Amino acid sequence: MNDKVIIVIPARYASTRYPGKPLAPLKGATGKAKPLIERSWDAAKAVAGVSEVYIATDDAGIAREAERFGAKVLMTGEDCANGTERVADALQHLPDLPDIVVNLQGDAPLTPSWFLSALIDEMRDNPDVQMATPVLRCDGEMLANLREDRRNGRVGGTTAVFDVNHDALYFSKEVVPYTDDSYNAQTMTPVFHHVGAYAYRPATLKAYHDWGVCELEQLEGLEQLRFLQRGVRVRCVEVEARGTVFWELNNPTDVERIEAELKRRGVE
Repeated sequence: MNDKVIIVIPARYASTRYPGKPLAPLKGATGKAKPLIERSWDAAKAVAGVSEVYIATDDAGIAREAERFGAKVLMTGEDCANGTERVADALQHLPDLPDIVVNLQGDAPLTPSWFLSALIDEMRDNPDVQMATPVLRCDGEMLANLREDRRNGRVGGTTAVFDVNHDALYFSKEVVPYTDDSYNAQTMTPVFHHVGAYAYRPATLKAYHDWGVCELEQLEGLEQLRFLQRGVRVRCVEVEARGTVFWELNNPTDVERIEAELKRRGVE
């Protein structure tokens, strides 16, 4: 199938935990700094078979910076509750709707291109799937990082549990499922890290926006729970790290982790 696919990167300035996060500089292997939003845009541009990549924002400063490095910008309203609402809002400014919309969150510059390609393939191969999101099985090192963040009161990564069809049962900022086992750094664990990316059908995005915020979404601070609480299946697509480290920029302390991985990958 030759479905038209676009990637939209939602970005807002007024983050509670990290104000101005999209403009935070991140140094690459050469020591050159690029803002977070540009590094996320670079990650999106590396995905094959995508018609367009847009940055969706309500902030003039982010828009100017995005246009400086050559990105296409869709201005959205200021009242978007989360990234998914912002992507839904952005679609209203397009002359033609795509078949598949991919949401690469603006704080996930380490997202490998094959993570997003896997979502696109899942949506193309299964027309009944209304949305999909990647999950990555944690090794012992990643699980230890997640546990350390929670012990120190930091919101780190999100975890996911799903059924035999790989449709989500729940997502949480707590480490689920519970396991008291200790694992070696390279040992695979039963915990899956939810990767901050989504693929949707445009009609599903519109419905999401119309529903308004739900209780579980408010409690966990996880936008995808609105779909689950409304009975929409969320397909979890298992992806492989292939030797890369994946980490989102949730807190200022994550900058060092991300810069180290950019350097290890040789990203300029």
